[in-house]
Amino acid sequence: MTRYAIIDFETNGLMPGQGGRALEVAAVIVEEGRIVDSWQSLMNPGVHVPAFITALTGITPAMVRAAPPPAEAMAGIAGFVGDTPLVAHNASFDRRFWQHELALIDQVAAQDFLCTVLISRRLYPWAPNHKLATLVELHALPEDGNYHRALADASMTAHLFLRMQRDLAALYAGEAVDADFLRQYQTTVRAKVRGTPEVRSKRRG
Repeated sequence: MTRYAIIDFETNGLMPGQGGRALEVAAVIVEEGRIVDSWQSLMNPGVHVPAFITALTGITPAMVRAAPPPAEAMAGIAGFVGDTPLVAHNASFDRRFWQHELALIDQVAAQDFLCTVLISRRLYPWAPNHKLATLVELHALPEDGNYHRALADASMTAHLFLRMQRDLAALYAGEAVDADFLRQYQTTVRAKVRGTPEVRSKRRG
């Protein structure tokens, strides 16, 4: 199997360039069907941390003030993932911040992103929704910490991504479920790809 880096950002807003900056970033490496490494850092971009962000994430202004500057954190994570294909849950959000924060330190964000939301909509079209928490509960995946912290969300997305790889390998026996396959799968209309039969939440029985 290909090596992948699952990325997650926690931020103070939705859009970089409109006041939004990254406050925390994490990456989890998966390879050969298992999690093999991880990396995480808070960062201090010198911006306001709204109270609702603290309530959602647990990241306080004091934590951000004590964190390293974005240039240090982003150089660290860019070096950690290298040219590994990137994966995120709702990747359009994380891609924006990945590209923005790397551009600020004059680094090129070369990789495409695979999106576990897009894959889920095709692979599990019967799911009540495609939020990370819903899918983690649905498949009884490990809950690695609190939601809306970068490392916890990246870890849970990694478990989800590994589950998706196994399900796709079963649906497409004999085909290589690699990054090229996944890129095509996530952008193909739902009617033209295979999905799994409906399952009930394993935690609820």
